Amino acid sequence: MSIATISRLSSVVLRGVTGPIVALFRHWELIKLLVRRDFAVRTSGTSIGALWLVAQPALQVVAFWFLLDIVLRVRMPGRVAFVDYFLVGMIAWLMVAEVLNRSLSVLIDFSALYQRSQFPIEILPLIPLLVAAVPFALVYAAMLGWIVGPGAALEGALLLLGLAFWLVPLTYLFAIIGLFVKDLAQTLPFLITMAMYLTPIMYMPEMVPEALQPYLVLNPMADLMAVLHGLVMDLPWDAAQLLRPLLLWLLLMALSWGLFQRLRPHMREAL
Repeated sequence: MSIATISRLSSVVLRGVTGPIVALFRHWELIKLLVRRDFAVRTSGTSIGALWLVAQPALQVVAFWFLLDIVLRVRMPGRVAFVDYFLVGMIAWLMVAEVLNRSLSVLIDFSALYQRSQFPIEILPLIPLLVAAVPFALVYAAMLGWIVGPGAALEGALLLLGLAFWLVPLTYLFAIIGLFVKDLAQTLPFLITMAMYLTPIMYMPEMVPEALQPYLVLNPMADLMAVLHGLVMDLPWDAAQLLRPLLLWLLLMALSWGLFQRLRPHMREAL
């Protein structure tokens, strides 16, 4: 590979990485307004308003704990309680699923903002991410403070926000698919659910049949969950499980941002 080719690829990746970040800081006030509007619309008419966005995942934590630890009394060998292992992975996954599912319709939901006027469309895929990341990070911090100890609360919030940041390129890709490839958009919620079953959340990686364990490297969420469980619960993980998702993130950032900018002139026509 020539130096010129490497330089061009580096430039593409750099634009992909910096594009959403620049858009976030350039239009921060507008983004805050849209996030507050989304909070208000989703909780309109309720007595506690936006607090429901925190209460809903918090109630899910309580429901999972009650089912697994009190009713079913699920146990597994080792020093880590199954309910703790499950909650650390599942609450993070619920945020991932919510972000991706809402990203599918974000360009349609906010179409009135850009259909007949100039508008920074590139900020719209960030809205579902911020709307989900903030309440889930608060719940995750409280949950880890309960499971691990008060000192883990801040670590939990930072870890979940880091996971949300990894989702940035996927929000752009899913937004494009939701607008331009509507047939595929209909199957993606099913695929997201299947990805959860293929990710070690309801089971530990060593419980996967030995012949299938090498294929876990093909699932970036399996790597991310291994890192998450490792940092929170001191379970084994290695640097490759962090490096693979990082390299994939760089590739997806370049791809998603470039594709979004290329299709941007045609978004009004696709509505």
